Amino acid sequence: MPEHVTAGQLIGAGSWIAGGVAVGLVLRVLFARLVRHASGTSWEWDDLAWAMLRDLAVPTAAIVGVWWAAEIVQLRSPINGVTDRLLLAAIVLAVSFAAARFVGSAVRQVTLGRSGVAQSVTIFVNIARIVVLAIGVLVLLQSLGVSVTPMLTALGVGGLAVALALQDTLANLFAGIHILASKKVEPGDFVRLDSGEDGYIVDINWRNTTVRQISGNLVVVPNAKFADAIMTNFHRPQQDMSVLVAVGVSYDSDLELVERVTVEVAAEVLASVDGGVRDHDPVIRYNAFADFSVNFNVVLRVHEYSARYLIVHEFIKRLHLRYRVEGIEIPFPIRTIVAPKAPAAVPAPREPAIVSTTEPEPVRVLEHATANST
Repeated sequence: MPEHVTAGQLIGAGSWIAGGVAVGLVLRVLFARLVRHASGTSWEWDDLAWAMLRDLAVPTAAIVGVWWAAEIVQLRSPINGVTDRLLLAAIVLAVSFAAARFVGSAVRQVTLGRSGVAQSVTIFVNIARIVVLAIGVLVLLQSLGVSVTPMLTALGVGGLAVALALQDTLANLFAGIHILASKKVEPGDFVRLDSGEDGYIVDINWRNTTVRQISGNLVVVPNAKFADAIMTNFHRPQQDMSVLVAVGVSYDSDLELVERVTVEVAAEVLASVDGGVRDHDPVIRYNAFADFSVNFNVVLRVHEYSARYLIVHEFIKRLHLRYRVEGIEIPFPIRTIVAPKAPAAVPAPREPAIVSTTEPEPVRVLEHATANST
């Protein structure tokens, strides 16, 4: 570095830095517009490429400006290339972050385009980003003159200790990979666990699986427990599902009329209410002579699990109204309490008088005189 830096050199260096940042901002705005334009094209990869260039625009232009500024003030050669190494490290760091973002977006794009692969999982995206960033860190250290061979050796020796310390974390990580690789469940599926929790799978990340219940609450299940749980997937092998509605009618009802009316109402509901499978032919199946009614099930069909609530709601309302019009009775038990009258009160028997068999002692009258003094 020269002993004296002139004002002209400082102004020139500052101009290069400011110019580099300004050019980077202009390029970022330009690439951002190209990203929006590419999102409307049929090719899915052009927007990812423009997005990576957008992310690299400002740091790359700024680094070029700093490089020329260092050239002007003569910082590069006199200090044995330290400035060169720092600038190279900055470029490697910027490229690593942009490449990690690009690879993560590419992995997400691939999972979106493949059938049978989870559509919204962060575990693959995070793994891809970590791998790219790890490679970038190694290149960065190498560019700074740090030997990475001893570090890799130390990591290999300490890998066992790290694995033991992160046993639960690694178990959840590999369980998440196993869940996705098995293709038995994916985000968007409605599942029910053996512990009773049910809902839509929102995401499967490196540690846990998030399930959103119909009430809106989120249930977070560790991947290891989720993989070991007995689970019912209501979206596999197909998303359509049957819904059974239990109904009972009076013993005096005409069962042929009941069947015809019920099927008509069910078909009307499936055709007019959102969520019903319109081409499904509803059926009823009588199944029991109960204490008060003849019972049967109505088989409806919905597109997915949450649609069953509205379909059943509308079916019950319309069926109840139609039964009233047709004179079909839906019986219900009535409890009649018969309380017998209390019998007339019987007078309690008197206790018998105790009659003595011995003769009473004669009453003795003791007479005594009273002396009156006159």
